[in-house]
Amino acid sequence: MNPLRWSFRTAFAVAAAICAAFLGFAYYAQFRMHLDPCPLCIFQRIAFIAFGVVCLAAALHGPKGYGRRVYGALAMLAAGAGAAIAGRHVWLQHLPADKVPDCGPGLDWMLETLPVGAVLRKVFTGSGECAKVDWTFLSLSMPEWTLIWFVVFLAGAAWYGFRRA
Repeated sequence: MNPLRWSFRTAFAVAAAICAAFLGFAYYAQFRMHLDPCPLCIFQRIAFIAFGVVCLAAALHGPKGYGRRVYGALAMLAAGAGAAIAGRHVWLQHLPADKVPDCGPGLDWMLETLPVGAVLRKVFTGSGECAKVDWTFLSLSMPEWTLIWFVVFLAGAAWYGFRRA
């Protein structure tokens, strides 16, 4: 069955299921493989959650016309934000060793002591733990895989949200 010919509901339900699987693997990697997520990893999880929730709502609602464009735009927004975060993470991982920023405080501490704007600025500036590659599959790190999938999700949301029925 050609995925480009799936119905709106099927495509968004599949995307939501894929997001749930990715989040399940992320928690497996954290709690079973003992790979602690860096702040950028946590933000990527939030983007996956946002995208998955939008897709699940779209699949359950199954709107027609304008509603599809609204869900498509919301899904594109979540996937675009996730791609930007993952892209920043990939960029940090490919910096030369002497250019990698020093490790910073944990996200929990930052959220407790700093205003939200300062936390976002510090997280996106990056830190040493974000540049470390702990896991690879087919020679790609986890942020590289998430970047690929966010781009795929962005394209899929645009296709299914804005194509003619």
